[in-house]
Amino acid sequence: MSDRDGFGDGLSNDGAPDFIPPRAPRGRRTGVILPGGGQDADTVVLDSAKAAPRRSSIIKVRLRFKEIQRSKEKLTSHVTREEFQEAYCELCTRPDVYFLLVQLSKDRECLDPQDLRLFLETEQGLSLATTEGCCELLKRYEPSVQGQEIGILGLDGFSRYLQSTECQLLDPEHLGVCQDMNMPLCHYYISTSYRSYLLDDQVHGRADLGGLIKALQSGCRCVELGVTDGPEGEPLLGVDYGLDIPRHHHHHHHQHNAPVTIRSALEVVNKYAFLTSQYPLLVYLCHRCSPSQQRTMAHHLKKVFGPRLYTPGALPVSLGGRATTLPSPEQLKGRILMVGKKLLPEQDGSDGEVSEEDEEIGGGGPLAGRRMTIPGEEELGAVLVVPPPSQPRKLRLHKELSDLMAIARTSSRTFYAQRTSHKQAQQQSPPSSPSSPNTPMAPELPYWTLCSLGEGEAGRLTTESPEDLVMFTKRTLTRVRPSSVRLDSSNPNPQGYWKGGLQLVALNQQTPGAMLDLHRGRFSQNGGCGYVLRPTVMRDEVSYFSAHTQGCVPGVPPQTLRIKVISAHNLPKPLGSGAKGEVIDPYVVLELHGVPADCAEQRTRTAAQNQDDPLFDETFEFQVNMPELALLRFVVLDDDYIGDDFIGQYSLAFECLQPGYRNVPLLGMMGDLLPHTSLFVHVAITNRPGGGKAQRRGLSVRRVGRRGREYVVLRHTGMKMVDEAFKPAGGLLKEATDLREDAQSTVSSFKELCGLPTVAKLKQCIQSLATRLQSPEGTMGATMVLKEGYPCLEAVANLSEPTRKLLAAYGTMITAQKQLIESADAVQERIAQVQREGMDFHEELPRLGEKEGLKGRKLSKAVESFTWNITVLKGQTDLLRGAKIDSLDALRQLALACEACGLISSSPSSTSSSSNFSTAELHYSSHPLSGRRSSTQGNGRI
Repeated sequence: MSDRDGFGDGLSNDGAPDFIPPRAPRGRRTGVILPGGGQDADTVVLDSAKAAPRRSSIIKVRLRFKEIQRSKEKLTSHVTREEFQEAYCELCTRPDVYFLLVQLSKDRECLDPQDLRLFLETEQGLSLATTEGCCELLKRYEPSVQGQEIGILGLDGFSRYLQSTECQLLDPEHLGVCQDMNMPLCHYYISTSYRSYLLDDQVHGRADLGGLIKALQSGCRCVELGVTDGPEGEPLLGVDYGLDIPRHHHHHHHQHNAPVTIRSALEVVNKYAFLTSQYPLLVYLCHRCSPSQQRTMAHHLKKVFGPRLYTPGALPVSLGGRATTLPSPEQLKGRILMVGKKLLPEQDGSDGEVSEEDEEIGGGGPLAGRRMTIPGEEELGAVLVVPPPSQPRKLRLHKELSDLMAIARTSSRTFYAQRTSHKQAQQQSPPSSPSSPNTPMAPELPYWTLCSLGEGEAGRLTTESPEDLVMFTKRTLTRVRPSSVRLDSSNPNPQGYWKGGLQLVALNQQTPGAMLDLHRGRFSQNGGCGYVLRPTVMRDEVSYFSAHTQGCVPGVPPQTLRIKVISAHNLPKPLGSGAKGEVIDPYVVLELHGVPADCAEQRTRTAAQNQDDPLFDETFEFQVNMPELALLRFVVLDDDYIGDDFIGQYSLAFECLQPGYRNVPLLGMMGDLLPHTSLFVHVAITNRPGGGKAQRRGLSVRRVGRRGREYVVLRHTGMKMVDEAFKPAGGLLKEATDLREDAQSTVSSFKELCGLPTVAKLKQCIQSLATRLQSPEGTMGATMVLKEGYPCLEAVANLSEPTRKLLAAYGTMITAQKQLIESADAVQERIAQVQREGMDFHEELPRLGEKEGLKGRKLSKAVESFTWNITVLKGQTDLLRGAKIDSLDALRQLALACEACGLISSSPSSTSSSSNFSTAELHYSSHPLSGRRSSTQGNGRI
């Protein structure tokens, strides 16, 4: 009986299957008429090429048929059914998947439910996989009826599973909303578009509603509308820069296009506002309209939006001197908030005067008078002189329109005024700022505000005042707009502003490229709803974070990311490369974007002359200090001596990565999915021991004794009472670090003695141990016994010296896990108590500093040290809590693995231990968060 056509009764005596599931009858499944008499080879070639699930080259198919005929010394061009099936299976079999299947099945070329469960647990990170679930998965993906009946997953079924949505790189949890949506709006990054209604360029492009529709359909939650006076009293969509700003040379091309009224734009916004996301939409309004047309616009807003239009009076808001905290996205579901200029409440009459920022309307700002190269035209030498700022513009604002603005639009003066107020509160004289000379103290505004910054000014603030900017954004929405010199509507790098805490980074959604790819990657998480929680250190009232950190962030567990790029599939030729020939030379670039310490780029070798299915099989390692801010981008390029052409890309947030063997769908330049085009990768994420750079020794992390261990320390503030309050934390932080590091290092040592890398799962270690413990007669040399609920291994036979060392390492690991689990809560509570006592001094810092004689920069440094200490204490409690959850999960894995490998004794004397196993398993399973996910405690996961 052959491997492919024999059908036995399932499993043989030794547990190996009697047969391998036959390759599915692809011809019948895909509707292709398999070749019979009278058909020549060319007909078969065309049919098989159309039937192939991937884009196989007709030339490749024809050559394969000729090779088969030549090997059989046939003189005819006719192809038999057997020859067709042979060629088809060979051409459609992915070698990377085949070799993986052979490795997993121990050369059997198929997986039974137990093999599949082991694969899901050890490689795919599904620690709660069950045998019943594996049987269901097998029936879902195995195409052959015989394989389904007997419970075997063959090559076709395994390939279908790996190409399914279950094996995509994006965590399926993020296909829906999975973050806490009950925090204030300022705690979220918000997907923002910039002048999406303009075509051609952002300065003088004609207005069109198509771009606005695409922005809303892509999930943007903040869109901009520029409005100017129109004929017959009807406002128009567009931006009027006045006569002092010279017109672009091609503006006359569009003078005959029909104008777009603001009412039609509002109707489009109302129609598409909540089709992609139900969370609130911010409409950013810029206008230079007369009071009469402003009144018309106000009527349109109320008429078109109706009850969807949110005004501050719609919910109970107490405006006692300053605006209360912004509402949450959950509170504002289905509502539209207008953002624009707003009159002060004490303003009398039907209209009033407000100032319009020059930067917002295209001129002036800190770049005024500079000669700047036009982006994208550097090689042409085209230079643009930024127009100087004119006199502050005054705009007559109608009260009826002002009352509809839920959020007031302000300029950077708000930031400088708040910073000056904060410095003066610390009794520090405000330093002179080159862009804000003689900035007056601004009164607290009695409504919510959104601060709008230009690209250049925002970049300077993230460089010069990163801590002040993060502090400012904890209460205030802040928006960044592209520079007015970007005549080609190009985009800045949004990551540079996200790391500074800025919530709304406005991008030209009509301009494809790497910057827009990063934007899509950021907002592909959390169900694509347009709102993504900012990192915890940017939300806590007292926390320390700098956008330019070069090392570990206090309280944030660093990670090590290992990616193995295995292969690519069905790569299309780059657009516009028809003259380059039939063959492409692809390679893959991996980009990591984040804080400066995380930014890195690596690439594979070029798969020369390898056409559309290249094999790479290369592994890369990245150090990630701030996982919540990191973005990973895959780019596939065609290597060419003239210039590397773009083939496809995929970007996603680090928090969305799934471990294991994953399918990476590739997107085209415009963000559209490339059909059947993907990368095949393996992902492993591990906590980095000690918080420093990973140190490798072979396949394992080097063990560092306590003497060489680095401990986080608190800073001296110079205030005696505050330092005395923080003093008890020194020993507690050392104890917490030792608990975590001892538990992690003992696990690494055990894995190393098992001959496995640190990324291996504990179940793999137990399997390796079980093979050494098994005697030739099949009995086990050790038995698992539950001692106080912990799975310990006791020797029941004479063992070799290496095996005894391995059992000793297992016992040391269990002891370290026990010590961590039983001590974590007490240490964590004592650290939290020190943190609470330290926070009692928060409001008294200026007075205490004055008492100690601290002024100016010394006082500012003392406050910074205090903030650092609070952040470290809170972070260490979170790390210890996460480490305890990891240890509980590790014990659960060990108990289940010992049971699966037969290390639980079935003798009557061990009945009590066996009966307690279900209790222990339930105890360990009660902590679903494990591994990397535990590091996101307090980060908004539901």
